[in-house]
Amino acid sequence: MRPRWAVSNPLLQEYFDTEWGRPIRDEHGLFERLSLEGFQAGLSWLTILKKRPAFRAAFANFDPDAVAEFTDTDVEQLMQNVEIIRNRQKIQAVINNARATLQLRDHGGLSALIWAYQPETDPTLDADGNPPSQSDESIALERAPIGASSGVINSH
Repeated sequence: MRPRWAVSNPLLQEYFDTEWGRPIRDEHGLFERLSLEGFQAGLSWLTILKKRPAFRAAFANFDPDAVAEFTDTDVEQLMQNVEIIRNRQKIQAVINNARATLQLRDHGGLSALIWAYQPETDPTLDADGNPPSQSDESIALERAPIGASSGVINSH
């Protein structure tokens, strides 16, 4: 049974049925999800799902190797792309995260870093079927220097 938020739109239904709550362990999938979550801040997830094809086109299908090579010229082009969310800080964060993802490869990778903070138990969902917006583990991951669990020097 779908929660209330997942029945209001076919994109949300499809997302819930095929992606929501399923673990992502590969670098590409995690990089895409982190990038999209960053763009979602302050907006609805439906907005992001509607724009996901355009985001994939704009960000080289979220290939960290390609995005890490983006230049200031690329940022300016992205700022003109009406199909995506044109927020310079969010765009720059995706590029910076791509570069950090590459750095992590010699130290266990993005997946190892993120999954090092997996909670011992699944979170309790609220009445709408949503997990808490944060947990002790998510706060620890947010505060961790890049690659803290795998020995990468903090690049902040």
